[in-house]
Amino acid sequence: MESKTVQVAVGVFIAAGIAALFMLAMKVSNLSTFTAQDGYELTARFDNVGGLKVRAPVTMAGVRIGRVASITFDQKTYEAVVRLDMEPQYNKIPDDSSASILTSGLLGEQYVGLQPGAEDKYLQAGGEVKYTQSALVLERLVGQFLFNKAEGDGAKKK
Repeated sequence: MESKTVQVAVGVFIAAGIAALFMLAMKVSNLSTFTAQDGYELTARFDNVGGLKVRAPVTMAGVRIGRVASITFDQKTYEAVVRLDMEPQYNKIPDDSSASILTSGLLGEQYVGLQPGAEDKYLQAGGEVKYTQSALVLERLVGQFLFNKAEGDGAKKK
């Protein structure tokens, strides 16, 4: 009788652990929240999207206002085209707003951050964010630093 109670308790504990791991996996993969079907779509063009992924958050002032819907490559302009699915209640984004690819957290997750502009006109469904700043690529920064350092040392020797 006591053995049966212990087995049931262990089973409940294991089931709770599996449920907790499932919830953690959903939270980490950004699948726990879904975008509203009646939202609207914007696009933004970047020279480099770095490690940006589909379903990454789109934020303004630290508040999630949408998600990245798709990332494609434009063969004419050689730019990445990022389609953003915006929540319907955030429909007053100024026309001259800018979008940047930013990094958050210890794992370096990337997201799109919108900075509001000052225009009185707002971005409409299907509109494009004109001002963008690409992802910061660490390898390129280190390469520039080393190149500038080597160039500076060469000038000192002359």
